[in-house]
Amino acid sequence: MTKAVITLSAREKLGYGLGDTASHFVWDMVGFWILIFYTDTFGISAAAAGTIMLVARLWDMASDPLMGIIADRTTTRWGKFRPYLLWVALPYAVLAVMAFSTPAFGPTGKVVYAGVTYLLLMTAYTAINLPYSSLGAVMTADGYERASLNTYRFICAFAGQLVVTGLALTLARYLGGGNDARGYQLTLVVFGAVSFVLFMIAFASTTERIQPPATQRPSLRKDLEILFANTPWIVLSVVGLISFIMFAMQNASVAYYFKYYVGDAENVQLFNVIGSVALIAGLPFSKPLSKRFGKRNVFIGSSLLSGIAFGLIVLPGARDLSTIYLLNILGKITYAPAVPLLWTMLADTADYSEWTTGRRATGLFFSASTFAQKAGWGIGGALAGWTLAAFGYAEQSAVQSAGTVTGIRLMVSVFPGVLSILCAALLVFYRVDASTCLRMQEELEARRADAADRPSTPDSAGGTR
Repeated sequence: MTKAVITLSAREKLGYGLGDTASHFVWDMVGFWILIFYTDTFGISAAAAGTIMLVARLWDMASDPLMGIIADRTTTRWGKFRPYLLWVALPYAVLAVMAFSTPAFGPTGKVVYAGVTYLLLMTAYTAINLPYSSLGAVMTADGYERASLNTYRFICAFAGQLVVTGLALTLARYLGGGNDARGYQLTLVVFGAVSFVLFMIAFASTTERIQPPATQRPSLRKDLEILFANTPWIVLSVVGLISFIMFAMQNASVAYYFKYYVGDAENVQLFNVIGSVALIAGLPFSKPLSKRFGKRNVFIGSSLLSGIAFGLIVLPGARDLSTIYLLNILGKITYAPAVPLLWTMLADTADYSEWTTGRRATGLFFSASTFAQKAGWGIGGALAGWTLAAFGYAEQSAVQSAGTVTGIRLMVSVFPGVLSILCAALLVFYRVDASTCLRMQEELEARRADAADRPSTPDSAGGTR
């Protein structure tokens, strides 16, 4: 077995996975709770909150590709991507606390403060999560080991999500002692500290093994050319964009759904916990299903089945909690196998680029895809805020109109369901199948072995010959 094609130990997979637990202790606070924090505790309008999220995504258009370019050109004794876990973990935690703090500002000052802290937090997220995601693509060249690694990653990620969605409001209420603003702030102090420790464990547990071809010369123009000529990457990026719009809208809306439709705001935590458990339960099926049916086909099936289940959530009445819970469980458990496959298939597109062009730009490939996903998250959050405003949401009001409640129900069910089914349709155009992956792996390993045995000269494309 070569240095690049390696079976990773359970210890290294778990250590890597804990890095996404660290991300989710902050990311899920943003995804699930920051919109309702902004409108009902911090005290700004839903439309302003949605606009802040969209502006942050516009900034990501520059920061995400820039981070990928920087990471690809980073050279340290720890590798290209690992050092960012060490360097950015503390700023990430501190900015999370700031984003969930409520200063005594006027209406305009609060909007400015929310915008600045949200933008800085998302920048820190880019600086740590993009290298973290890229790291998984260079720990091993084996496609099924990557699927296993990403399964560990997302089990750990959803374990973090389970804690955040199940305990955040209770912890905020306990720590705040009746002061919601202080409760949110102290909760983020706790979550930020845990996040920092877990990133340190991930840094210490992992090893980078795959490097670009030794004779590859830096060329941003060539890297961008191969990126936008890579059809499989384009398909996955569009799917990632739509997927994150779907989940951002649903996650941001579910607290409103339970508060104003079900009439039991506290029940949202149990709902989210059970959804996270369903995701964790479905993740281990990703590798065996992809081995049997192919990664693309499993992704298509997962997107289609989950889309149907999510869409049906519009039907149950407010008191029919058993059906609401059941449909959410079905949606989450059927979508779960697709979650690690998205990242595994993105690593395949980086291999595909090296295989077809002789150039590898792992950081750029992942940063551009991460930008698409974060853009989806921002668009989904913005759409949630704007949709609430369009349906007449009244901030800090105990009662909403029937039209507003209808809009909230659609954001939790029909809108996400349609988007998930759209992802299934788009994946038909992804053409890197199992036989292509095997051929790529074998030929790339032969090239790397050959390059290690004799010196190569750079060609005009920046590859080798």
